[in-house]
Amino acid sequence: MILVCGEALFDLFAEDGDGGTLTLDARIGGSPFNVAIGLARLEVPVAYFGGLSRDFFGRRLKAALEREGVDTSLVIDSDALTTLSVVGLDASGSPAYSFYGEGAADRLVTPGDLPALAEGIDTIHLGSFSALVPPVGDALLHLVRREHGRRLVAYDPNIRPTVVADLAAWRGRLDALLPNVDLLKISAEDAQTLYPGTDPAELARDWLARGPALVVVTRGREGASAFTATSTASVAGRPVTVADTVGAGDTFQAALLARLGDTAARSRAGLSGLGDDALADLLEYAGRASAITCTRRGADLPRRAELAA
Repeated sequence: MILVCGEALFDLFAEDGDGGTLTLDARIGGSPFNVAIGLARLEVPVAYFGGLSRDFFGRRLKAALEREGVDTSLVIDSDALTTLSVVGLDASGSPAYSFYGEGAADRLVTPGDLPALAEGIDTIHLGSFSALVPPVGDALLHLVRREHGRRLVAYDPNIRPTVVADLAAWRGRLDALLPNVDLLKISAEDAQTLYPGTDPAELARDWLARGPALVVVTRGREGASAFTATSTASVAGRPVTVADTVGAGDTFQAALLARLGDTAARSRAGLSGLGDDALADLLEYAGRASAITCTRRGADLPRRAELAA
């Protein structure tokens, strides 16, 4: 089973209406939340750890997890409000986010809230702003330091400068997590945001030397690359008609973890032993899943049967 940790929220897609009005289309979301849903749809046993509000939005987030088959026994119910994210799309379908979440339920998880984990949990995934903002960021850092070496740890920084504008803080959290991370997945866009002008392949080699056994760099429509200490692979992107790219990276991560499980490689030793062909297979599978999400509005992640077609 995979334990997914982090924020759960509602994305409010904003569109201009007549006479200065604004139409909001509310969709469930949050990067870790999306990964949990994506894993469940790919028929991977998955549990979610995070704070969910008892408010109108939070009840629907929890119901969505349960409807998809995600284990919610580790959810922390809270009287704080649910984070809301207002999403505007540019002409290419790329989203720009504005977050309203100070003091929200998903941010208020503390180190004292960390549960003991069942032996059946072999992997922990975390990412996005919940890995940084206090107190939840400190709690998740404590969790991976406690569990690393006993379970695979996967991390997707998923940089959100509209939540925390201080890029040094994002770099500092990445540096703090790296020794405890086995699989680092990062977009080329995020890599350039953190380290402008630096070749992502050079960054990947540096990160491998500091902890991870596998680094994956995604490049959107241009494909993705994977790096281990001994192997590398790259695949091209898949041409599709894009509705928007919301949830594409989360889909990629969920599919990556699912495929590793399918090939019995979801362990640190398994990651280290991946050859060029196995890396290419991982990237192709995750890229195919991500492309499907891009054809649909919002983070509507694919099911296993869609990838088998």
